[in-house]
Amino acid sequence: MQESYIVPPEPGVKPMSQDKLPKPIVFHDGRLVQKPSPLMALIIILWIPVGFLLACLRIAAGTLLPMPLVYYAFWSLGVRVIIKGNPPPPARKSTGQTGVLFISSHRTLLDPIFLSTALGRPIPAVTYSLSRLSEIISPIKTVRLSRDRITDANMIKKLLQEGDLVICPEGTTCREPFLLRFSALFAELTNELVPVAMCNKMSMFHGTTARGWKGMDPFYFFMNPSPSYEVNFLNKWPYELTCKAGKSSHDVANYIQRTIAATLSYECTNFTRKDKYMALAGNDGTVTTKSEFASKKVTTGC
Repeated sequence: MQESYIVPPEPGVKPMSQDKLPKPIVFHDGRLVQKPSPLMALIIILWIPVGFLLACLRIAAGTLLPMPLVYYAFWSLGVRVIIKGNPPPPARKSTGQTGVLFISSHRTLLDPIFLSTALGRPIPAVTYSLSRLSEIISPIKTVRLSRDRITDANMIKKLLQEGDLVICPEGTTCREPFLLRFSALFAELTNELVPVAMCNKMSMFHGTTARGWKGMDPFYFFMNPSPSYEVNFLNKWPYELTCKAGKSSHDVANYIQRTIAATLSYECTNFTRKDKYMALAGNDGTVTTKSEFASKKVTTGC
């Protein structure tokens, strides 16, 4: 005799709140911020054509306008940019001063762009992986990391000699109020460190993805009716807490991670980029370009 179960059409079970879950949710995927109820689904469907045109206009404004004007253009187009703290002045090559390295929490791939918007000047960014479309529409210089420690260290040092630079040592984005483990490489390269606490708000679409096409990330973020970004510049990191004073690079990275987390009221974790992508997509999250793919085919004999 077989057992059978009947699921009522309206079980009356309500979703459990975050604070009551046995384990916190750190990683999740999908584009929709809110549960797609019939009414919300209808609103989203009606909004998508308008939102996409608005996203294209916002992206064009950020890409084509001079950086000092982008802040005002974003505000006029419904994108709220909130600036807190006192950022340092730009480096001066005439005095031999090297640039500062902005250490940013990573919410979307737009973090360096909004940091540049807040400063009113373009700040180059080093990235672990970026789609070709995102590189084309980016209003700032982006430099792809090779994941070879020596090569990346030399490249970052060279960029700092030219001016300021921004890096997101988490290596990937996190949607929830958590910070992933910081890579310690940046702490070994310079003592001129400025932590930046980034957070954002989206009401309709998430501007990040693990299994989708990353080239659409900026479009989905800007498709939100009124997205906002808060850029909080913290005090320049004291020299007595840098590698110059004898601290290990891991200690410096952990100190900065905890400082940014405390500013945002976030929780620090030991999860890494690979942990996120293995949990969500079954890979390490590397975006392979056509040239890289072709070289792999040659070297592997495929």
